[in-house]
Amino acid sequence: MKTILIIEDDAEINHMLSVLLNKHGYTTVSAYSGTEGILVHSAEIDLVLLDLMLPGRSGEEIIADLKKKHNVPVIVLSAVCDVRKKVDLFALGADDYVTKPFHNDELIARIEARLRGASGETEASKRLAFRDIEIDKSNFEAKCAGRQMELSKHEFDLLCLLLENPNRTCTKSIIYDHVWDDENSADDNTLNVHISKLRKKLKECNPEAEYIETVWGIGYRMKKENGD
Repeated sequence: MKTILIIEDDAEINHMLSVLLNKHGYTTVSAYSGTEGILVHSAEIDLVLLDLMLPGRSGEEIIADLKKKHNVPVIVLSAVCDVRKKVDLFALGADDYVTKPFHNDELIARIEARLRGASGETEASKRLAFRDIEIDKSNFEAKCAGRQMELSKHEFDLLCLLLENPNRTCTKSIIYDHVWDDENSADDNTLNVHISKLRKKLKECNPEAEYIETVWGIGYRMKKENGD
């Protein structure tokens, strides 16, 4: 079981995050200031959720210290959405950035992605499957209903992301970050076009099936065979 350190001075938000993470199978440790966060950070911690607006030493000031003490992924939580601020935080050592208010599914997906990256990608994790879709990431191959699919890089990455998160909605923000590297290099129209092309290619392989469903206003997810 993975352990996540929550460094957030707002007791209500800290508790909410702890309940959310416990629900998804994580153990949590809570700290309410930057100094306390560094003190409780240890080899038992697998990932840090770090608020920026902390009493005493701010989140920006302690990122390097957290990394030096025990180098695990640090996901920053902040209401500030300025692109330059994000760039500065990455330069300081942050691994990801989630803007408040955030969607719970997005936060959990980002946590899972960072933990996967930290543990290294095994040969098994390079092979993905959902219903009759099969993906071999190492060979850039995708099949549906036994038929080979010809996908562009963005289409392939998009399908991989959806298959890696089969039980949750991938928000547009997550898709932009993982498929186009950042939100500013794509827009809703670009995403819609790629989803449409991907659906068409899946339909060509299996005309009787629907694989990708839209969650209006949020993003996309894989559709269970029974429609659940």
